Amino acid sequence: MKKFIRGFGYAFKGIGYTAKTQLNFRVHLVATVLAAFMGYALHISVNEWQWLILCVAIVLMAELFNTAIEFLTDLVSPGYNKLAGHVKDVSAGAVLIAAFFALITGCIIFLPKLLVLINHAA
Repeated sequence: MKKFIRGFGYAFKGIGYTAKTQLNFRVHLVATVLAAFMGYALHISVNEWQWLILCVAIVLMAELFNTAIEFLTDLVSPGYNKLAGHVKDVSAGAVLIAAFFALITGCIIFLPKLLVLINHAA
């Protein structure tokens, strides 16, 4: 049981290290807080919350995997290596796709509600 609990400590340590060292991860954390605030303020449905949470999880996981891949690539190839550069580019591309999916999902959830507010205010 101690090993199991210790595993959570390592996981939180990894998330904390990523949050401290990776600007993009912090940007995504801020976006998470903003999306949660908007979801609360706009009274999104349970299904919309599920999509929002899924998007947040996918983007944050993609950032964590990207960071791990970058660190591992730097470890095994400390000097310039064209193939190592491709590895980093591909993992960054995965984050971009996840973030784009989250952005589109956010637009589908939030834009109709924001438009109703704007039209109601006018």
